[in-house]
Amino acid sequence: MIDYNTTYINNRRYLGNKYNLLGFIKHVVDTECDNIKIVADIFSGTGVVASAFSDKQLITNDNLYSNYICHVAWFSPKRYSYKKIVKYIKEYNSIIVKDDNYVSNNFSDTFFSKENCKKIGYIRENIEELYNAKKINFKERAILITSLLYAMDKIANTCGHYDAYIKNNKSYLEKKLELYVPIKINNLNINNVCYNMDSNELVKSIEADLVYIDPPYNSRQYCDTYHFLENIARWDKPEVKGIAKKMNRNNIKSLYCTNSATEVFEELISNIKSKYILLSYNNTSTKGDCRSNAKISDNDIIRILKNKGKVKVFSEDHKLFNAGKSNIKDNKERLFLCECYDINEMVQSPINYTGGKFRLLPQILPYIPEKINTFVDLFCGGCEVGINVNSKNVIFNDINSKLINLYRTLKKLNKKDTFSIIESIINKYYLSLTKDKGYQFYNCNSIDGLASYNKNKFENLKNDFNSLKNYDNNYYIMLFVLIVYSFNNQIRFNNSNEYNMPVGKRDFNKNIVKKLDLFIDKIKNKNTIFMSNDFRNFDLYMIEKEDFLYMDPPYLLGRASYNENNSWTKKDENDLLDFINIVNNKKIKFALSNVISNKSIKNNILINWIEKYNYKLIKLNYSYSNSNYQRKEKNSITEEVLIINY
Repeated sequence: MIDYNTTYINNRRYLGNKYNLLGFIKHVVDTECDNIKIVADIFSGTGVVASAFSDKQLITNDNLYSNYICHVAWFSPKRYSYKKIVKYIKEYNSIIVKDDNYVSNNFSDTFFSKENCKKIGYIRENIEELYNAKKINFKERAILITSLLYAMDKIANTCGHYDAYIKNNKSYLEKKLELYVPIKINNLNINNVCYNMDSNELVKSIEADLVYIDPPYNSRQYCDTYHFLENIARWDKPEVKGIAKKMNRNNIKSLYCTNSATEVFEELISNIKSKYILLSYNNTSTKGDCRSNAKISDNDIIRILKNKGKVKVFSEDHKLFNAGKSNIKDNKERLFLCECYDINEMVQSPINYTGGKFRLLPQILPYIPEKINTFVDLFCGGCEVGINVNSKNVIFNDINSKLINLYRTLKKLNKKDTFSIIESIINKYYLSLTKDKGYQFYNCNSIDGLASYNKNKFENLKNDFNSLKNYDNNYYIMLFVLIVYSFNNQIRFNNSNEYNMPVGKRDFNKNIVKKLDLFIDKIKNKNTIFMSNDFRNFDLYMIEKEDFLYMDPPYLLGRASYNENNSWTKKDENDLLDFINIVNNKKIKFALSNVISNKSIKNNILINWIEKYNYKLIKLNYSYSNSNYQRKEKNSITEEVLIINY
């Protein structure tokens, strides 16, 4: 006969707890998401949502250690002794503690009676002593701490959180601390992992099929609300202050509770690597008192998620916790489901063309119509937009005839022959080839790169290339090799039409080989045409209403390697805008990539043109790999935009 009590993961009071919404969440995932094997719950809280997916591989995370240690107890696949846990819990429930300790000295007759404070302090200290003496392992330590936290929560003299305790309440004095044994979750995945870190940093290093996000909604910090549990879990025994006896919490406050929430959320979403993103967020943005108001608007949520993929919204009525000061009715919990565009399935150009749009494709492609006959990439550059668009035909145009002829050569030659010619040129000029020999063979390393080894050899190749007059297949493959071994794999010609980029740090490595292989397949398998015209000479009679014109010109505010010496002038800018107006008058859909400001300088020509003709302006998240919300000079951010007429 079992002579001890047990507890479940949901037997804990916690603001925003989703236990009552698990059926709703599971239904959306089961009906809308395919082939989910790895689930990341990156604002896990109590972990109840993660528990609904315990049959999957789980990644859990929370910035509060008190939540993290509970996740380890519930989800870590590490071995532990159930008998040992039962033994210690029975001992803890039977002891009577007479001596004062850190908890009784600081918290008596606030959240708990003095008697219970003595017991809490004794048990927590003993758990740490057992762990340090290696009598229990980390999983067992986590289970015992979890049992203690759940037992405290059951009898706390609070209304569910530790922002304050209930005064003039005598009933809590009669309650006795009793630890329960956490019920074991069976068949946990051996690859489960639990984190205790900032979610924005975590997503940069994990991948999942489904990332579930349940961030703080308003200005109420969870570290303020659960400071006491956090104090006990961490067991650093810090100084506490104020009526609520709070420790210093500055290092665990969440930016999602501040006015930076939207920018932090945008950075988070941009760095997620997942098939699906599922966001929980309620509709209190204009309800209740100011502390209860949601920090991120619906418009921003939709905008940010649409930059990542296709978005659906689901809602369900939900009773909202409040402290009695807010009048919030008709509250709905919403699930925003984003089916992410798979950037791994997109083809990246083997040429690192300055201003290339590969990293912005998940934001641009949602605005491109699904049914296109001919897609015209008027300033094709690295071809990364046109090559990834689903259309019957693609016209790639660029004023750089050498670049266009390189593409024509790659399409014309047998792919095997192309790779053979590339490696013969590399061998002829004794350039490095780390994919075969590694960095050490050349007395170099991956950090400093290969410039010191390749410099003279690269200059020989460049000189020979610039002296050639026979523009055959070998000439254009030599150009490609030059680009590969150039600084940042970029292309540039001087006024004498000579290639003049300096040597770079990289070579024809496995990454470039993969890009080139996929790129050649794409241009061979798609119905592609390569043209070299100034945009002013482009024949608009080639384009019909069911076609689409995309333009990514040199930026008036930019200084790319292909646009040095002010080669793109105000006249060019105005001529292009006039050209686009003609396109618009022909009822042809277009999209223009550009920037409206850079380093506090605004492109007033472009801004005035947009306003005059009422074209639609879509702001893109240009620097989404880096955090912008910490910048002091907000006006120094480049504002990348997409301008459309539909």
